[in-house]
This record gives sequence, C-alpha cells and structure tokens, in this order.
Amino acid sequence: MKIIFRNLSRETQQQQIHDLFAGYGRVQSCTLVMDEVAEQSKGFGFVNMPVPAEAKAAVKALNGIELDGATIRVKKAVEDTSAKPVAIPQQAEQAAAAAEAAKITEQVEHAKRMKKDGSLLGTKKPRTFKKKR
Repeated sequence: MKIIFRNLSRETQQQQIHDLFAGYGRVQSCTLVMDEVAEQSKGFGFVNMPVPAEAKAAVKALNGIELDGATIRVKKAVEDTSAKPVAIPQQAEQAAAAAEAAKITEQVEHAKRMKKDGSLLGTKKPRTFKKKR
C-alpha cells in the first residue's frame, strides 16, 4: 500500500521516516521528496508497505504525531488518474504529423467514393417501377 506523509520539518531525514514506519511492519521503499536546488526536503514523501494491515496500522498510529517540531499528516496515497503523460516535443510533432497524414488519406479515400452529384459510388437507388415479366 502506498502511503503519503506531509508537513515534515525540513530537517527530517529519510532514514528517520523509514525507521518510524518500520516499527509497524515491513517497508518496501521510502522516498523523501527533495528540492534539487536547495538540496533539502520539500516536506513530504512516500512509503510503500506490502502488507495492507501493517500499512493501515502505521497510518492510524502515525497520523498527527509530532516529529522534529512539526505535526505530520499520514494517509493512503491516491493515484491521480486525470494526469496526462507528458510527451517529448519531438514525439508530439511526429504524432501530430501522423494524425494529419491519416486525415488527408481519409479525405482522399472519401473523395474517390463520391460521384459528381455528391452521392456515393456503389450505392443502389430504390426501384420506382415494377419489373415486367
């Protein structure tokens, strides 16, 4: 189960978080999100615990405790399904070119199936007279 923890002190280290959650069960991974420019914690991170019962116990016990002078918030992480994958500009240009080519090909094929009067080739008109025997 993926768990998010927030409102950490900037001085809190990843090993402290790992040890805190390890007290409630097996920790598969622990990641503290870091600011690359300032080289310090952004104040939140994620923990993966493979056993759901242990993860729920950790969330319940650790939510609202004080750690390094800050009251932390802990809850189950929810994946954002509305986020769209970011395309590399070159791939985006190639995809747009392919879509445009497909659209032109479709228009050409459609034009081949049309008569001068605008009706489609190969369609039968309903009979308006009776066949003689």
